[in-house]
Amino acid sequence: MAKKAERKGGESVERSDRLAANAVKDKKTFLTPKRLETLVAILLGVTTLLSAWATWIGSLHSGVQSINFTKSNNMASQGTAKYNLGLQLYLADYMAWNTAKDYYFELEAAKLDGDQAKIDLINEKIKYFVEQNSGAILAEGVKWMEENGEDSPFKMPGMAEKYFESAQENVDQSQELLEEGMHDNTKGDSYRLVTVIYSLTLFLLGIVGTFKNMPNRIAVLAIAVVCLVAAFIYMCTIPMPTGFKNMNFFDFNK
Repeated sequence: MAKKAERKGGESVERSDRLAANAVKDKKTFLTPKRLETLVAILLGVTTLLSAWATWIGSLHSGVQSINFTKSNNMASQGTAKYNLGLQLYLADYMAWNTAKDYYFELEAAKLDGDQAKIDLINEKIKYFVEQNSGAILAEGVKWMEENGEDSPFKMPGMAEKYFESAQENVDQSQELLEEGMHDNTKGDSYRLVTVIYSLTLFLLGIVGTFKNMPNRIAVLAIAVVCLVAAFIYMCTIPMPTGFKNMNFFDFNK
């Protein structure tokens, strides 16, 4: 009886020691299977929300890109039309000047003859002809020619460029819009890359539960967390679409 009691006492002590050891082990182990499942569920929710956000912002960039490309194309078309108009005005003024040159030759002849009445008459003829047959640019050129003693208004610095200034402004604006559209395209591609990384994170989080060993689960979870953090940091470095404000999309006063 004494031996049996001693054996039972030893088994009780051994069982108590084992339970105590298991309790200490559980306290040291932070990621228990239950906690791991909870953490995976939380990360799945966060990643899904971030992925939806990245997809939305990427689509906004694509929309802005399309708008800028369309505006750029319209500006380029307007620039072409204004260039053609400027070319027509240039040719019309050049032809008008060829006619006006004859009047200036008559004026020089009248000056040589000393006929003041004829000089005044020709000056009036030149003034009337320029007013009726020339544009503002040619009139400016004629004034510059007379003030500087030149023989042609087309020698005025920047004379030819004046006919195409408006067209050049449209071309410059078209180029700026094209570059903005290209930047928006790059930003949209960056957000699509972020979405791909979030998709990879979702895949890794989804397969965590398929592994039986805790070390394997923890390893896959760690890779998923690294991907999530890297994608989030990268996403924060990408500029938002031009003029973006969160409440712009929830305007109930429209």
